[in-house]
Amino acid sequence: MRDESAWPVWSRDRQQRIEHVLDAALPPVQGPAGRLAEAMRYATLGGGKRVRALLAYAAAEFAGADPGEVDALAAAVELVHAYSLVHDDLPCMDDDAMRRGKPTCHVVFGEATAMLAGDALQTLAFAVVADARGPGAARACSILAHAAGFAGMAGGQAIDLLAVGRTLSPAELETMHRCKTGALIGAAVELGALGGHPLDAGEAQALHDFAAAAGLAFQVVDDLLDVEGSTATLGKTAGKDAASNKPTYVALLGLEEARRHAAALRDRALAALLPFGVRARRLVELADWITLRKH
Repeated sequence: MRDESAWPVWSRDRQQRIEHVLDAALPPVQGPAGRLAEAMRYATLGGGKRVRALLAYAAAEFAGADPGEVDALAAAVELVHAYSLVHDDLPCMDDDAMRRGKPTCHVVFGEATAMLAGDALQTLAFAVVADARGPGAARACSILAHAAGFAGMAGGQAIDLLAVGRTLSPAELETMHRCKTGALIGAAVELGALGGHPLDAGEAQALHDFAAAAGLAFQVVDDLLDVEGSTATLGKTAGKDAASNKPTYVALLGLEEARRHAAALRDRALAALLPFGVRARRLVELADWITLRKH
C-alpha cells in the first residue's frame, strides 16, 4: 500500500503529473514545422528533476490549492527553464554537448532549429498561462516575465558571460546567481502560491525568504557537483565550469566552505518556514532534497 504522504511518492506523482501536462501543452510532431515541434519536445520531455514544478506544487499546497489549480503555472515555469537550457547550451553561450543524459538540442537538431525551439518554448510558456484564464493570469505573466528577463535569467546570463576569467566578490557572485538561477526558482514558488488563498504579508515574506535561500543553495550545490560529480551521474559534462574558467562558489570559497555555505542556506530556508509547521512540509522536504542531492 502506497503512503501518499511520503516524500518519494508525492514527488514522483508530481513529476509524472507535470510530464503529462507538458506533453499536452507541446505541439504535435506534424506539419511543415514538425521538426521544430520535435526539437521542443526533445528539449522538454523525459528528463530533468522538475524542481521548479515541484516548488510550484509545494507552494500551492502551502496556500491550500489542489494540483489542478496550478498545473498551467508549473508547466509554464518548466517551459521557461527548458528554453533557458537550450539557449545556455548553444556554442555562443556555454557550448555544451550533453544535457539530462543525452546530446543537447543543438547537437541533435542544429543550432538554428535549437535557437527557434528555445524561442518557441519561451513564448509557449506565456500562452499556457494566458490560456488557463485564471483570475491571476496577468499577475502570473508578469512574475514569469520578470524572472526570465533582464532582471532575472537573461541578466544573470549576461553577467556570467562577462565574468569568465574574472574573480568575482562574494556579493557579485550572489547577485549573478540570484538572477540566473534564483529568479526562476522564486517565481515557481510565487506562482504556485497564486493558485491558493491570498497570502498575508507574513506568509508572502516567508515564502520569499525561503525561495531566496533555496535558490542560492541550489546553485552552490550545482557548483559542488560540477567538481565532485561524474558526467554519467549528472547527465551533463562534469568539470565544465572549471575548464571554462567560470566563477563558482567552489572556486571562490573552496570545497569545504562551499559545503558549509550550502548547509547555512538550507538552514535559512527552513527557518523561514518554521512558524508554519506541517503546512510547509513539502517545501521543507524540497529544501532538503535540493541541498542533499547527488545529481
